[in-house]
Amino acid sequence: MGILSRASYVIRSKVNALLNRAEDPTESLDYSYEQMRDELQDVKQGIADLTTQKKRLEIQKRKLEENVEKHNRQAREAVQQDRDDLARKALEKKKSKMTQIEELEGQIAKLNDTQEQLVEKKNKLQNRIEEFRTKKETMKARYEAAEASSRVSEAMTGVGDEMEDVSRSIERAEERTEEMEARAEAMDELEDSGAFEDALSDKDSIDRELESLSTNSEVDAELETLKGELGKGGSSSGGDAVSDEDVDDELADIESEIDSDDLEADLDGDGSSAEADLDEELDVELEESESEADEPRN
Repeated sequence: MGILSRASYVIRSKVNALLNRAEDPTESLDYSYEQMRDELQDVKQGIADLTTQKKRLEIQKRKLEENVEKHNRQAREAVQQDRDDLARKALEKKKSKMTQIEELEGQIAKLNDTQEQLVEKKNKLQNRIEEFRTKKETMKARYEAAEASSRVSEAMTGVGDEMEDVSRSIERAEERTEEMEARAEAMDELEDSGAFEDALSDKDSIDRELESLSTNSEVDAELETLKGELGKGGSSSGGDAVSDEDVDDELADIESEIDSDDLEADLDGDGSSAEADLDEELDVELEESESEADEPRN
């Protein structure tokens, strides 16, 4: 097989495949039905033309028959007038007309035979067209029912072209959503780990870690101080309030410290001014102790 032959074969194969995919059986059936009707119309038109031609011949035959009668009368009149020459001419014309009539009768007979054949073919073709129309409508109904059933089945199973596009769209949306969720989680993890530096800060990860440790230390120290003030080492989370006995003990300690301070002030010889200062300091400490004692009670 030559190159051109192979190329022609491939082209015809491709075109045939395209036509098969594009062909609609219902449209093909309707087109075939229209072609058969066109053929029937052509047959009817042929019969009409043949009948017209036969009628013309019959008209011509009647005219010739009239001429035969005319020539026959002329011959009789010529014989009566002893004009044999005119009678002979009239008879010759009569003979010619009769010959033409015979030929016309033969042609008319052939046209009749042809007309009968065409009418018979027309009837057969018309019957075939009616049968084909019935089959066509039946096939169209079957095809449309099968097509509808196929579309429903494809829609239910998701194997059709349109449903396949929908399924692919859903899959792409799910993949995109999962990708964005993973990216968001990764960004949060990197941000928590300090992998991304703050664009508005000149501190690195070490500085932030040291600040966090320093902040935690300060918080622990303040917590211990608060524990010492409220319960002398007791846990504040336990919910225990400062009792009156603790307040009284603390006031007694303060008074004993004040008495010792007064004694030292007398020994130093500055009794009057030291006593006033101690009284004022005592009042301040008593107010602070009372206020601290009142806070847990509230």
